[in-house]
Amino acid sequence: MPSHSPSQIISANRLADGVVVFFAQGGADGFVWRERIEDAAVFDAAPDADAALASAKADEAADVVVDPYLFAVERRGGAPRPVALREAIRALGPTVRLDLGKQAAPAARAA
Repeated sequence: MPSHSPSQIISANRLADGVVVFFAQGGADGFVWRERIEDAAVFDAAPDADAALASAKADEAADVVVDPYLFAVERRGGAPRPVALREAIRALGPTVRLDLGKQAAPAARAA
């Protein structure tokens, strides 16, 4: 039975403010960093993921982000969702109050 490697995305922290960011398609060099996991580029093949990680590491060397790494995701509702709890917390924010972090409605964040 063939094994299926999971889809992966790349995350890091932006050096300027520490915000969790995701490697996404776009920009002059092909990739940019975005704050929403829904915007992340999803890599289904290991060679593509490894090549993208090398590009992300170049951004680390240029002091744009800190510690870029790959992690497994699954697609739900057309959007990538982390498989591991740690990554879900990084993507969505604190688990103790739903009125804070990225999971909060925009009106709640403005209050």
